Amino acid sequence: MNTILVTGATGTLGIPVVEQLRRTDHPVHTLSRHPATLADTAHAVDLRTGQGLTQALTGVHTVVHCATSPTGGDIQAATHLIRAARTTGLTHLVYISIVGCDRIPLGYYRTKHTVEEALLASGLGVTVLRTTQFHPLIEDICTRAARLPVMPYPDIDIQPIDPTEVALRLVRLALEEPAGRVPDLGGPQVESFHDLARTYLDTTRTSRRLLPLRLPGAVFAAYRSGAHLTPDQAVGRTTFAQYLARTR
Repeated sequence: MNTILVTGATGTLGIPVVEQLRRTDHPVHTLSRHPATLADTAHAVDLRTGQGLTQALTGVHTVVHCATSPTGGDIQAATHLIRAARTTGLTHLVYISIVGCDRIPLGYYRTKHTVEEALLASGLGVTVLRTTQFHPLIEDICTRAARLPVMPYPDIDIQPIDPTEVALRLVRLALEEPAGRVPDLGGPQVESFHDLARTYLDTTRTSRRLLPLRLPGAVFAAYRSGAHLTPDQAVGRTTFAQYLARTR
């Protein structure tokens, strides 16, 4: 049995990853700035500083790196993680990334791609999985937009996926040998954001007129081109409508 540690263990993806790992025979440790419990296997570590990280990784075989922050700090976190992994002899590091992070000139995406490259060049045993956007992200965008009298939405297509399905793939990868960058993982279907927004309004019984938005610039153009989609890897099964029906 190999000890597996999950970073970002209290996040949208970290929670189902931990839940599914605990169904295996492997000891599971968690790492978060805000650990849910004070158990011996829960480590309170801020990856941006790295303080306490080496201690947390001691005796750990595999790390599933789910921790991330769109507001910054991912590169520093990866740097500390790589250094600590080398010191402790970590065998396998599994990293979650985003489809199109190398093609969409958005700051957060560029950071994810930089971290990918750093990990793959680190000499460590690494597996990198890119996925499409999560259902909760689309739900959050719709919730915020629906507060306005008219509901704006980006006039692009989306291929959302359920985080629990991503977690299942990550767990399988964590139990295998390091594989470098593996095939992308996408939601079950590509849908227009208009249709997703309409599904949200219908599910929440909210009446709003929908307003499509097209923005200037390279970022929106990249989204319009479908750089964030992976229709050939539509592996997910849960649609956005099914996700909303389950969670609301």
